[in-house]
This record gives sequence, structure tokens and C-alpha cells, in this order.
Amino acid sequence: MTALTGSMRGRRSLAALLCGALAAGGLAAAGVNLLEPGQASASSHREAPLISGQPQYDNTDVYAFVSPDKPDTTTLVANWVPFEEPAGGPNFYPFPEDGRYDLHIDSDGDAQGDLLYRWTFDTRTRNGNTFLYNTGPVTSLDDPDLNVTQTYDIDVLKLKKQRIVSTTKLADDLPVAPSHVGKASMPDYRKLRDQATRQLSDGSTSYVGQADDPFFLDLRVFDLLYGGDLSEVGRDTLKGYNVNTVALQVPTAKLTQSRKQPVISVWSTTHRKNAGGKWTQVSRLGMPLVNEVVVPMKDKDRFNASSPWNDADFLPYVTKPELPKLIEAIYKIKAPAEPRNDLVSVFLTGVKDLNQPPNVRPAEALRLNTSIPPAADPKRLGVLDGDTAGYPNGRRLADDVVDISLQVVEGELVGQKNDLGDAVDANDVKFGDTFPYVALPTSGSRGPTASQDGGGTSRNALNGGTAPTASSSDDSTLLIASGAAAAAGVLLVGLGLAWWRMRRRSV
Repeated sequence: MTALTGSMRGRRSLAALLCGALAAGGLAAAGVNLLEPGQASASSHREAPLISGQPQYDNTDVYAFVSPDKPDTTTLVANWVPFEEPAGGPNFYPFPEDGRYDLHIDSDGDAQGDLLYRWTFDTRTRNGNTFLYNTGPVTSLDDPDLNVTQTYDIDVLKLKKQRIVSTTKLADDLPVAPSHVGKASMPDYRKLRDQATRQLSDGSTSYVGQADDPFFLDLRVFDLLYGGDLSEVGRDTLKGYNVNTVALQVPTAKLTQSRKQPVISVWSTTHRKNAGGKWTQVSRLGMPLVNEVVVPMKDKDRFNASSPWNDADFLPYVTKPELPKLIEAIYKIKAPAEPRNDLVSVFLTGVKDLNQPPNVRPAEALRLNTSIPPAADPKRLGVLDGDTAGYPNGRRLADDVVDISLQVVEGELVGQKNDLGDAVDANDVKFGDTFPYVALPTSGSRGPTASQDGGGTSRNALNGGTAPTASSSDDSTLLIASGAAAAAGVLLVGLGLAWWRMRRRSV
């Protein structure tokens, strides 16, 4: 009994010593390691009820323009996943593997695709035992520190009356540029994007990866049209957010029917595989702002699931649009007379002698006359400002489609001159001069930092972002105290073990 009692007492004493050492070290370390989580707010383009809950499949914008530095090619850009908060880890923004991301090309104006470019994705995780997207600085796309990687295929489907005539593999297992985690994780993102830009076998050039959202506008139009008194304008709501981009620069001759018929119609769709293994179209987009402000709530989901050759179903929403009536009610600006055949030409058929193909079937799509060369001095208002290489002839990244559309809706093409706009005239980040033209994504490490307190004292995560008080130590002192406490703990543990062994020998 005496031996047992002594052993238990020794263990209790050892436990007390261990707890004391851990507590001493832990209390010192607590002042060093507490991190205060930041808060982020985000929204989405969210043009229809169902797709607003599926942002990975939500196409935000489509662009099509004659390449300014390679005028014998046409550049196609489509973006998905609206309002990506750059610091939105740890999973960030991969393309899902159960999605098909399609760009449709109609070369004869019948509202049926003749070519379909399809992107599909595969995801690999090197180490599933960590929560990290990357386990160190990523300096190349094959860097082992990039823990989560994606590759993509591009299949080109030739169609006739919506039946597949042939399928060609244009890209196989090419790398996707990752989400831009931040400067510590990806010190040179441009290098990663350059590595992800690839030449394809048919003479095309491809890029898939993250980019700054190129759409610029003040989305507060939904607050009763900019506050009810036009006071809420001038803020780029999309500033600082990213998107997932697919970009393809294609020899124009591969897209057009002939030199005599150079107009192409472009739109995108997204299909998602359901639990039964069947593919369902969940998103569709061609011209900007149509589903957002032309199609009413009751038909938005139906529009996303529909095909252009059935767009006669939505014709009344174009010929008798709601927006001019709202502007007249709120701002007393008289709405143009109906039916709005001018809007039919802009949104459904193309403008005669500009980008309207022969024997056109009305359908919502982005129409580009590829025979019009790039403008030497592009105008943000495109055709309205005499620049026929711009929107609504295709869509360039810098075209101010909100101002153009507002002015057209209010009658610019039928003699009701106006200068309506949202006071956001350009993207917050400059676009590139060469493919893929989109701006680099905003880094996850951007934004204000807690660099100083009111007195100019440095603040950082080592002290939880709080400024040191008069009675507290600086970071170095805290680290030294933490190390000293840990060392003291080790010493106490050693003394306790020595004492315990001596007690056992003496029993």
C-alpha cells in the first residue's frame, strides 16, 4: 500500500508539473497566436432564381471581338462564378467536374449552332491530409506545392440541325491557372497565367483560369433605379472581385460560313449532371443584361433552360419592355413608343447593314461581323459613338454596355437622344493588349492591413492585430517569454522524472 500511494503521489506531482509547464507556455503563446477572422461580403450577378444558388455554373458574361493584335483571328471569352471573393479559401474556386461549359457558334443566322466548343474539367489533390490549397509558394503550374490542380479538355462538335456530325478533341489535359490565393502563395501570378496560355493544334490559342471580372457597372440599379433620384451611381460594384474565365482565340475562317457571310452569332450555356446521370441546361447567356432586366421573374429560369431558336416565346418582353416604363414613372423621362422594333434589331436580329446575317431568325445572341477590322481608337460607347467594331457589334472587354443599353432602351436609335449612364465608364483594372486580354485576378492578399495603431505602432497577426498596451511586451518579448516558458516546462518535467525515479528506487 505504501508503494502504491507513493507512486500515485509521484504521478500526481508529475501531472501537476506538466500542467504547470503547458499552462505557462500556453498563456504566453496565447498572446502571440490568437488570430481574428476577417469578414467578407459578396453578391452575384444572380440573374435568375435557380442559378443564383449555383454560382459555379452561372455564366456572367460573353465577349466576342476581332483580335486587335491579330485581326485574322476572333477572340471568344466567357466567364463563370460571379463575385469571387479573392480571399475565399480554403477551397477557392475550381470548375466543377459535373459541368459542361459550352460556347455556341451560329454561322448562318438560323439560331441553331453550327459549332460547339465544350470545356470539361478534372480535379486532382496531391495531399488530402491538409486543409491547404497550396502547401508553399507556387512558382509554376507543376509546382508540387500546388496541392489542388485542375486540367481541362476542349471538344469541338460540328452540328447540323442540332445533331452532332463530328467531334474533335482540340485540347486534352491542359492546365487551368489556379485561384490567386495571395502574394505569399503565388508571388508571380502572371508567370502562372503565361504558362496556362497554350497553343492548340488548329492554330487557336487557349487560356483557362481566374481573371479579374471585366464587367464594370453600378449594380445599384436594382435599388429603384439608382436610389430613386440618381444619387447612387459611380461605384463599380464588381471592383475587386474575380471570375473563372475560358478564353479562345480562333482563326476567323474556322468560325464563319464564308467571306460573303462573315457574321457569327455567339452564346454560352452550362449543363450540369443530375443525380440520375443526365445533363440539364442550367444557364444561358449571349447579349448582356437581357435576362437581368428584360425577362421578368416568372420566366427567368425558363429562359436559362431554353434555346435561341425558341426565343419567339420571349419576344413581347423586348417589343414592350418594362425598363422604360419604370424610368418614366420614377424620373418622368418619356418612354419611346411601342412596339420597340429598334430593340429587336439590337438584341434579337442584329442591326441591318452592320451585323445582321441574311435570313436571320430572331434569337438572343451576341452577333459579330468579323469583317469589320479592330478600331485604331476604340470608343467605350461603340456603335453609338461611331465605332462599328464595338458593341452591339460583338462585345469587347472595354465596351460600356450598361451606358449603351440604357441609352438605346431610352430611344437613342429612334431619335430620343439622351446621355443616360451609371457613371462607371471603365474597368478598375487595365485590360491587356495581347491574348487573353483579361486583367490578372485580384490577389487574395489585397486590401487594407492593420499596419499601425493610432500612434504608429506596428500591428500584425502575432498580436491578434491589436496594438500593444503600456503594460504589455512587444512581439519579440512575447516570443521570448513563450520560448522561456516552454524551456522551463521541459526543465520541470525533467526534474519531476528524476525525482520520481529516485522515489521508486527508494521504495
